[in-house]
Amino acid sequence: MRRDLNRRFPPSEILAQKDEQAAALILRCLREGNSVEIDGFGTFEPNGNGGFAFKPFEAPRVFIAYATEDSKAADALYDALRAAGMHPWMDRRSLRPGQNWPRLIESAIDSSDFFVACLSSNSVSKRGGFQAEMRFAFDVARKHPLDDAFFIPIRLNECKVPARISREWQYIDLFPSWQEGLDRLIASIRTHSRNRRGE
Repeated sequence: MRRDLNRRFPPSEILAQKDEQAAALILRCLREGNSVEIDGFGTFEPNGNGGFAFKPFEAPRVFIAYATEDSKAADALYDALRAAGMHPWMDRRSLRPGQNWPRLIESAIDSSDFFVACLSSNSVSKRGGFQAEMRFAFDVARKHPLDDAFFIPIRLNECKVPARISREWQYIDLFPSWQEGLDRLIASIRTHSRNRRGE
């Protein structure tokens, strides 16, 4: 009897295991009739003929960086991007207890298609994780072609944009109209995604 149970694994959990062990785990789940999602990459699914197929995600992967004080706005942004058919990544929603979060955050940034930095009066002068994530994202952005958007700064409220960002990147305001700013962000991500695919 086939169980309707799907398994979901973050890439970090797969990478943490030896290749053979990861492959054996995926095959076992597929033989049991389960789909196996590799978070952010795609899904292995049984094909009904005793085999399986991999269906890659075509949705853009979007890393959301924010200060803890802005978590309510970041949650709203996550939900809006997911509703728009994107695959957002956010620490509070994507990390699980016991995971090595510094390594996983860097891995998530590196494997993302876009990095959205939520600038606010809370985040721009705060020391800590948000600043570290932005610095790592700057390094990742250097690997992208010059006319390709990877780093997308957004302002959640009236705040001074750090000089390095204002010199190099155009930002989007999510105020005074959240919806207008959100529409611009989604349109930008979709346009750059299509350009990357050569459409």
